[in-house]
Amino acid sequence: MSYKPWHDKKTGNTFLKYDNSKCLHYYFYFIDKEFGLCYMRVPTWCPFRLQFYFNGHNWLSNKLKSNDIPYVMRENAFLQINDFETAQELSHKIRIEDLHKVLDIFAKRYCPVIEKYDLSYRWSIMQAEYATDIVFRKQADLKPLYDNLVRTAIHSVKPENIATFLGKKLHPNYQGEMGNNFNTRIQGTRIKHQMGATSIKMYDKFGIILRIETSTNNVSEFQHFREVQHRNGDTTKKVAPMKKNIYSLFPLAGLLKAANRRYLEFISSFDDPTNGIKNLNKVTQDIEKANRNYKGFNFFSNEDLNLLFVLTKGELNINGIRNQYIRQHLPWNSGKVSRMLKRLRVHGLIKKVGGTYKY
Repeated sequence: MSYKPWHDKKTGNTFLKYDNSKCLHYYFYFIDKEFGLCYMRVPTWCPFRLQFYFNGHNWLSNKLKSNDIPYVMRENAFLQINDFETAQELSHKIRIEDLHKVLDIFAKRYCPVIEKYDLSYRWSIMQAEYATDIVFRKQADLKPLYDNLVRTAIHSVKPENIATFLGKKLHPNYQGEMGNNFNTRIQGTRIKHQMGATSIKMYDKFGIILRIETSTNNVSEFQHFREVQHRNGDTTKKVAPMKKNIYSLFPLAGLLKAANRRYLEFISSFDDPTNGIKNLNKVTQDIEKANRNYKGFNFFSNEDLNLLFVLTKGELNINGIRNQYIRQHLPWNSGKVSRMLKRLRVHGLIKKVGGTYKY
């Protein structure tokens, strides 16, 4: 924000009015021993409004090192931690007081001109994110599940659901931006549900982590029970919009975590077809055994489909399957039925009853 001289031809008055002007900024990137990779954005104009960034994953990695807990980290995600419970406890113990002290030190280091003007900073939250990661053992376990989740969420999540995730109620007079957004990027796909300056995103990291992430650019959109000071000096405790100072980070983390949990509970209600897909792939693929190739079953082939319909008859649960029984329902000879039974056995659809000719 700046000023520019302005002359009003109607009134004949000349005055200064607010304007946006270009300002040179310096970005200082550094690795702190406690907070990891950070940056400080320093403008060259008064009042030198600083902007600081750090990632909690880097902070946690340093805590895991100091507690001798082995882990595997890639970018801003933990692929493996030997003790997830202790790691979660450590992440809850970040002290805002320590962060405040470090910010004051960084301000003097990267913007020393503030001491000349005897300035001090009140640190506030510009943007905050809270991520909940579900780590899978194998990529093959997450991929079919994630594809179904993200495409079902596109059609299932309504505006009232988004408000519920964020712990709010959708008012008929709400005029803010709200909706779903689905993107396909080089890294993969991502779905985003937005309400005002707050959003919930779901995406996969490296094909092995399902991440639910709630982020906000205006913490005052959240309300919590706190002490409120009135103009006459009196104080009362009530539900009120959250303050933007950094000491709101702790209660804010609890609200963002709860939003992630509500979203997880919602998508957990989706039907999961992954087991059916795996079984279908197993049955339809060709199998080689003892130097012989056994064709998979084609559900669009009348021959295969008629055989499978015969196998679903309830009386077979009591009497079992015999070559003769199938020939009673299908116009096949004994040799062809035997070959079909072998295909069924190799694909794991039937098994032989020991000491008998039944399956």
